[in-house]
Amino acid sequence: MAVVWTLAAAATLVKLLFIPGYRSTDFEVHRNWLAITHSLPMRKWYTEDTSEWTLDYPPFFAAFEFLLSCVAQFFDAQMLIVNNLKYASERTILFQRLSVIFTDFVYFYAVNEFYKNRLLFAGKNLRRMDSQPAIIPALLIFNVGLFIVDHIHFQYNGILFGILLLSLVRITQNRVLEGAFWFAVLLNMKHIYMYVAPAYFVYLLRSYCFTGTGPVLWRKFSIGRFASLGAVVGAVFVMSFGPFIYFQQIGQVLSRLFPFKRGLLHAYWAPNFWALYAVCDKVLTVSAVRLGLVGADRVASAAMTGGMVQEYSFVVLPDVPPIVTMMVTVIAMMPSLYSLWVSKDKVSFVRSVVLCAYTSFLFGWHVHEKAVLLMIIPMTLLVIYDQHYAKMYLILCVTGFYSLFPLLFTPFENVLKVLMLLQSAIFAFLALNSVHSPTPAKFSRAALNRLFKPLSCLQLPFLNVPESLYVLGLVPLGVGNSAGLWLLGADRRLPFLPLLTTSVYCSLGVLYSWLLLYRAALADIRAVSVVSGQGEARGQRVKDGVQGKKQL
Repeated sequence: MAVVWTLAAAATLVKLLFIPGYRSTDFEVHRNWLAITHSLPMRKWYTEDTSEWTLDYPPFFAAFEFLLSCVAQFFDAQMLIVNNLKYASERTILFQRLSVIFTDFVYFYAVNEFYKNRLLFAGKNLRRMDSQPAIIPALLIFNVGLFIVDHIHFQYNGILFGILLLSLVRITQNRVLEGAFWFAVLLNMKHIYMYVAPAYFVYLLRSYCFTGTGPVLWRKFSIGRFASLGAVVGAVFVMSFGPFIYFQQIGQVLSRLFPFKRGLLHAYWAPNFWALYAVCDKVLTVSAVRLGLVGADRVASAAMTGGMVQEYSFVVLPDVPPIVTMMVTVIAMMPSLYSLWVSKDKVSFVRSVVLCAYTSFLFGWHVHEKAVLLMIIPMTLLVIYDQHYAKMYLILCVTGFYSLFPLLFTPFENVLKVLMLLQSAIFAFLALNSVHSPTPAKFSRAALNRLFKPLSCLQLPFLNVPESLYVLGLVPLGVGNSAGLWLLGADRRLPFLPLLTTSVYCSLGVLYSWLLLYRAALADIRAVSVVSGQGEARGQRVKDGVQGKKQL
């Protein structure tokens, strides 16, 4: 326990240094929400639109903002006036920064709960998990993404991921109803966690509502357990949305939570499949214009590379409506959910949570770049379990953290983000290498090993040479996006180019690590099928033997 709280104290001291630093428009977003929830009655929370930053999080987060506002009034009551747009006094900045730091203790508590139950995630490395217990807590507490997004850019993800981790730990402890309660609370604080809800639904249905072992039979279905689970989750949603149902505002609330008019891509493209799709359309468009197949007037109306949050049309490739992204996401999730159904063990549950987050991030509608943390943080729990998970984590975390770099663009933060990523990556590679001691990764084909042998000096632990080159390629990408564009005088002419190249390059790493993790899930399906087949064969032989003895 002392390990976690020592790390938490060190991280908190570092966060205090960021108080006077750069902050994004999200700072004003949350100040406005403090003002709305404090100054207006509840029935006006989701109709107030004085500011462009209207309240668009679920009711429990609005209640969270209200609780914060009760303390904020003692720092500077002026921040709680709705019409005080862009108000940012020194006391306001101090309060909002400290509120994020203080609420991070929910995250620290959840990490500590994981630490006390860490052997559930150790796999074949029980001794090493016990002899090096600080690795996963250090990776979680000093998560670079949370430092960038929460304590510089400004958001409240720490408390949310704390609730997610607490829910995961409680379920792995077989405290299922408690875990379901916390996840329901989380959904009513930030609805992006719907990304991982399918994994929760499948696991709780299969492992909690169906009792016993062996094949799934309806006679094993526990109506009592299903009812208790439904009652816990339903009660949370009633508490959250009940007042707005009473106010007859549920439609207004839902329209704020699910604004499909925002367009397929966020202003800053998340590194996902649709970023690659948009770039393909751009390349095809430029080629078509040069060949005279598309008029220049059509290109002018396509604002996909302008970085705007709006609806727009692709020029060459088909437009993608929300229903298509939903269908693709659901279809891509199905194999991982089936793997969870047949495996139904705790590690498969966490892996399925990660896969659902991955799939929603890659194929979802209007995905924010910050959602990459929804894969990285739960994936951290598996890095000791098996070296293959460690490899996927390393590719994902380095790529994912780098993809957040465009959020920070001031000179001091440019240096800071590079230093934070370097120390995080070096620690992760060295720490996990000490746990797993992997042999240098090689290809199954000797010809490929000979081809890349001259570059073996660049090979990183866990990764083969091409994977290592990809990760190391982030260095020239960063140099080119900053100094390169400035030297060429293109930084003003092409302001969106660094965002585009970062999103596209990181999309490849995220997509590749998703495929690696999916391969592990599919391998589990095959392993379970083989074991089941062998069990059925043994059962049949025993049955045949008994029948033979009876005939004798």
